[in-house]
Amino acid sequence: MQKLIAIATLLSSITLSCLAQGQSAGNLIGTWTGKLKVMGSSLTLVLHVEQAANEVNISMDSPDQSVKGIACTKEHLSDDSLSVKVDMIGATYRARLKEGKLDGIFTQMGMALPLVLSKGAEELRRPQHPTPPFPYKTEEVTFSNDADGATLAGTLTFPQGFENMKKGKVPVVLMVTGSGQENRDEEIFDHKPFLVIADYLARNGIATLRYDDRNFGASVGGDVQNATTEDFMRDAAAGIDFLRSMKNFSKVGCLGHSEGGSIAFMLAARKKADFIVALAAPGVKGDTLLVEQANKIMKLSGMPANMTVAQYRQQQAVQKTPWMRWFMDYDPSDDIRASRCPVFALNGNNDCQVLVDQNLYAIRNLLPASKKNLVKEYPSLNHLFQHSTTGLPMEYRLIEETVSPEVLRDITEWIKTL
Repeated sequence: MQKLIAIATLLSSITLSCLAQGQSAGNLIGTWTGKLKVMGSSLTLVLHVEQAANEVNISMDSPDQSVKGIACTKEHLSDDSLSVKVDMIGATYRARLKEGKLDGIFTQMGMALPLVLSKGAEELRRPQHPTPPFPYKTEEVTFSNDADGATLAGTLTFPQGFENMKKGKVPVVLMVTGSGQENRDEEIFDHKPFLVIADYLARNGIATLRYDDRNFGASVGGDVQNATTEDFMRDAAAGIDFLRSMKNFSKVGCLGHSEGGSIAFMLAARKKADFIVALAAPGVKGDTLLVEQANKIMKLSGMPANMTVAQYRQQQAVQKTPWMRWFMDYDPSDDIRASRCPVFALNGNNDCQVLVDQNLYAIRNLLPASKKNLVKEYPSLNHLFQHSTTGLPMEYRLIEETVSPEVLRDITEWIKTL
C-alpha cells in the first residue's frame, strides 16, 4: 500500500528472491526474523529459506516497508552459512549460523550493519480486528462508474438491529481509501482500518459501504495508470449515487482517509455528500505538502531536512506519473471553502505524512463557519490514527492498535448529532 504519497525510507526496498540449486542448506531451512538498526530506527527483515524438490529458494522481505520480489544473486549457501547479493539495490547479506542464529552483516549504500536473524516468524497481534459471527448484516454489492468503465465491488454493512429500524432513518457512510490501489478494508501492514471502523459504526447504528479501488481486488475496469484523484473521485461519486438509489438511508456521507479525505472535500464541494469525515486530509497544495512530508521524515530519521519545493519538483520530473503531476499542482483550498455540508476534519499530531500544523490548521481556516463542523487534533496519533512514538511509517506494522478508540467514538458521536 502507498499511503497518500510515496513514503521516504531509510533504505531502498530490500526484498529479494534467489534460487540455489543442488546445495545442502538443511540447518538453514525455515523462516528467520530480525531487526536492522540504522540511524536510530529499526527495520524488520524476514529471510525465507525454503526447500523445493532439488533446489532451495531464498527470499528476504522487508514487512515494515511492505515490499517484496526484487531478484538477488546467490553467492554462497551451505549448512551453516549463506551470502546473497541484490544487484538492483546494491545490497548484500552474509551470515553464519552461530548458537542457533544467523549472525551476519547487511551492506548497502556504503553502510555495513550488523543483522542477527532468529528462527521463526514474527507474530503480530491485531486485537481490534472483528471476527465472525457478527451481530449485524453485511451484503456484497457492486456499483458502476460508467464514464470511466469501472465496476466497483464492496461490502455494505447494515447497523445492528437495522431490520427493526424505521426505513430512511439510518445514516450511511461511503468509505474512500488513500492513494495507491487498496482493498475495501484499506489493508496496510496487516492492519484493516476500514474494517475496524465499519464494525464499530455498525454496532452503533450507522451503515457503511467500503469498496475495492478500481481494477483491484474484486473491482474491475477503469484506467489506473493514467488516473488522477479526479478519476477516483468519480468512482466515489458513483458510490454515493448507488447508496441514494437504495432509498434505505437518511443522510449519505463520505469518510475519506488521506487522499480519500481530498475526495471527500471534492464531493462536498460538488454537493454530492450530506456530510463528510476527513481523516488526515491535505489542506495545502500538493507540492507543498510533499516537501514538508519528506523533510519531516528525514528529520526524524536523523537526516538533513532542508528540501525545497523547487528541488522536490525537479526530482519528480524524471519519473512523474499523471497522478503525481496532478497532485503536485492540486490546491484543495477552493474545494474546502465550498464545502457547505457538515465536516469533521481530524488529524494526529504525530502524522509524518500529512502534517497537522500545516494541513489541519489550513482546513480550519478555510472551512465555512458552521456550528456543525468539528476540527480536532489528536495527541500522539500517526497517519493511521494509531498511538505512536515517533509517527514514522516504519512503526505502523509494529503497533498493535489499528485505530484509536477515541477516534472511533468521536466519529460515531459526531455523525449521530447530524
